[in-house]
Amino acid sequence: MKRSYLNFVAIVGLAASIAVLPSCNKKEGCTDPTASNYDADAKEDDGSCAYDAATKSGTISADETWTADRIYFLQGRVVVASGVTLTIEKGAIIKGKQGTETNASALIIARGGKIIANGTASEPIIFTSELDDIELGEKVGTTLTKTDNEKWGGLIILGSAPISAENGDTEGNIEGIPANSGVGVYGGSNATDNSGILNYVSIRHGGVTIGEGNEINGLTLGGVGSGTSISNLEIYATLDDGIEFFGGTVDLTDVLVFYQGDDGLDVDQNFAGSVTGFAVIHGDGIGTDEGLEIDGPEGTTNVNGQFTIANGICKYVDASGSGSAADFKSEAQGFVQNVTFDYSALGGKAVKFRTKFDGSCNHKADAYSYLVSPSGAQSLSLTGCSIAGGTKVYDGDEDLSANPPVPTACPTELAAAQTAAAAAVTNGAGSSYDYAGKFTWGAAGSRGEL
Repeated sequence: MKRSYLNFVAIVGLAASIAVLPSCNKKEGCTDPTASNYDADAKEDDGSCAYDAATKSGTISADETWTADRIYFLQGRVVVASGVTLTIEKGAIIKGKQGTETNASALIIARGGKIIANGTASEPIIFTSELDDIELGEKVGTTLTKTDNEKWGGLIILGSAPISAENGDTEGNIEGIPANSGVGVYGGSNATDNSGILNYVSIRHGGVTIGEGNEINGLTLGGVGSGTSISNLEIYATLDDGIEFFGGTVDLTDVLVFYQGDDGLDVDQNFAGSVTGFAVIHGDGIGTDEGLEIDGPEGTTNVNGQFTIANGICKYVDASGSGSAADFKSEAQGFVQNVTFDYSALGGKAVKFRTKFDGSCNHKADAYSYLVSPSGAQSLSLTGCSIAGGTKVYDGDEDLSANPPVPTACPTELAAAQTAAAAAVTNGAGSSYDYAGKFTWGAAGSRGEL
């Protein structure tokens, strides 16, 4: 009986040991294959996974997701190919490496490609320079300021919506990208083209030079269609334009351009979409130019599209500098509604309209004639706007670079045009757009600069 009892105890003890053995010997570690410390032998994840920064270069030829648990670096031109979707998670940070001309870093969404960058106010998606010490979970860093630009390129999105290019062309090669690269083509006939989503996205410290007088904008939109969604967008401290439109039909809502080097919103090639709810805030120190610079068709195709720019503020915030309110030129056609042009810090700046004269001092077709003698699509209107600096008509044929400047050949007609332009603009209350409240999530808001 004693031996049987001892055997029974031994058997029970062994069984208990065998029962607990697997859990005792189950190795813990990082079980995520994408982590830098992935352990292929680990059976249970212990929460120790670490992720290296990812460097991207060249062409992305298959769908890809950039996650919010690491910082991504752009090395040179990174191209999302046609038919490919790049998804960027909310809270992600992307940093462009330094480089000029052909080595400039930029993210390019090629025609037919898509970007899905859908952030939130609490977790925005941030594009910035590698010199920015911002870390994951932060909204701003400490190493770069509002006057630090030209540190990388920018974001370029290309679509197949209509454009009006020179020589009657329906396609073009976007500025900032060498034509021989093969990735800069934009334009087409699909007005509802869908290039993806930008929402709660901040683009900072870009605008690198790729050649003499040729810089990449904060955001460049070439032939982007109305199927694309762009909202809650901040462009902060860029060398060239905040946003430049080359044709297209995309609609933007809630946009802030803060301390751009050239123009806030630059419209070319007969952009026929809209910007509703916006602010362009200029500052001294970076050679800023116009709040709005608007051109119409460049060629004989797609000549009937009209833009809408509404409910916005263009404002200069320093006591010195060269910023100007707006320049409507080169057959600009569209609608400006309830916009405030506040340049009181500079003593007021006029909204400008270009005209040209023929040999008999008759006005040629241009922004001025579209303003005072609108006809169909060839119309330009400013309604409900607050323009403290008034309006000014200038002769586009006049050589202002000469010393002394060459006077216009039609001074009497130009003087009369000043009165006619002022009468054609409907003054009003302008806009009360609350950009400071809208953009608390961005760089300017986080730094108390609004």
